[in-house]
Amino acid sequence: MFTWYMQGTPLERNTFWGCFAGWGLDALDVQMFTLAIPAIIAAYGIDHTQAGAISSVTLISSALGGWIAGALSDRIGRVRTLQMTILWFAGFTFLCAFAQNFPQLLVLKALQGFGFGGEWAAGAVLMAETIRTEHRGKAMGAVQSAWAVGWGAAVLVYAAAFSWLPSDTAWRVMFGVGLVPAGLVLFVRRNLKEPARVKPASAAPKTSVLGQITQVFQPRVLRTTVIGAVLGTGAHGGYYAIMTWLPTFLAKERHLSVLNTGGYLAVVIVAFWCGCMASAYLLDRIGRRRNVALFAFCCIVTVLAYVMLPLTNTQMLVLGFPLGLFAAGIPASLGPLFNELYPADMRGTGVGFCYNFGRIASAGFPVLVGYMSHSMSLGMAIGIDAAIAYGLAMIAVLLLPETRGRRLRGVVSESAPDAVDNARLTMDPPRSWP
Repeated sequence: MFTWYMQGTPLERNTFWGCFAGWGLDALDVQMFTLAIPAIIAAYGIDHTQAGAISSVTLISSALGGWIAGALSDRIGRVRTLQMTILWFAGFTFLCAFAQNFPQLLVLKALQGFGFGGEWAAGAVLMAETIRTEHRGKAMGAVQSAWAVGWGAAVLVYAAAFSWLPSDTAWRVMFGVGLVPAGLVLFVRRNLKEPARVKPASAAPKTSVLGQITQVFQPRVLRTTVIGAVLGTGAHGGYYAIMTWLPTFLAKERHLSVLNTGGYLAVVIVAFWCGCMASAYLLDRIGRRRNVALFAFCCIVTVLAYVMLPLTNTQMLVLGFPLGLFAAGIPASLGPLFNELYPADMRGTGVGFCYNFGRIASAGFPVLVGYMSHSMSLGMAIGIDAAIAYGLAMIAVLLLPETRGRRLRGVVSESAPDAVDNARLTMDPPRSWP
């Protein structure tokens, strides 16, 4: 499983840890909001629908940020875009601590989302173009496990803040911690390098920013873009329907205390890390399509059992492990799959669009869960929405070609210097659609 890391070059290892830290700190900033929802509701006197709207606005802005940052990385480079997005989301997370009312927090969370979505897009393409082909699935699946590390850190900050501070102060302190990721920029500047590329034989006119962003709608990749966007919608919709409301479900419907809620979440988080590692292993063994379909089906079964069956608290604790494990498998698969579907000149744009369109479309799921909870239990609303989303992901991935082992076009790996002479000769042949 970890042979790829031992065989990796210093650049491959540094790129892995740089992206691992970035995604972990992303998770820290994002998950702090989901944990603080009950306190924010009390502080501003808002209802579940309004609280869900904050999450949805953040998802929409992160989607736009990811699409734009993906296109920007195709123009100015992956590493430079990565630095810019890290500083952006860290700064606006910190400013959320000073929001005085609901509209201010809504605006600041929207601005935070631009950087959060952009950081993933730039980092995913950087990883895909730096790690050698035979280890791409394992490395990118493993780096996604950083989300569990950041999520766990958020739970620790949450437990400490709400145990020692008044509720209205505690959630602000949590957002204040969000400035920490800014320090990661120093590591990125010193240790990460822009992937080398083979220059085209003839110079092509440079497109405008708008032209770069809209390249994914060209006829040659339009079908890929549409299906990829649907897959992103299902993957994100299921995840956010569950994870946005899970702390509130445990606190309000299961009546667990802050510390007990943290214990249940700890099981889900550890399982999430295990799920990313399992997916990383399977990606290069059974392929991208089978892996996504397998985890999506398991997600549907598990989430329906978790929120709808009359389980005891102990049974919920045990079932929390497969819930977290299966929820991790799909996000861990999207990075390598989307990168392998697009040519180099629009790879960042394509990855940014497919992954982040899903965020825009899935933004309705947290709001829908909040709305449905007025006429049914919160648990039932979570289960129905998540099952629909994961079903959509399972259907979409089966319409895409298998990309395991595909060489990325136009990229020269530093771990294989002799590839420079052969880069133009190793382009992938056209793949048939299922």
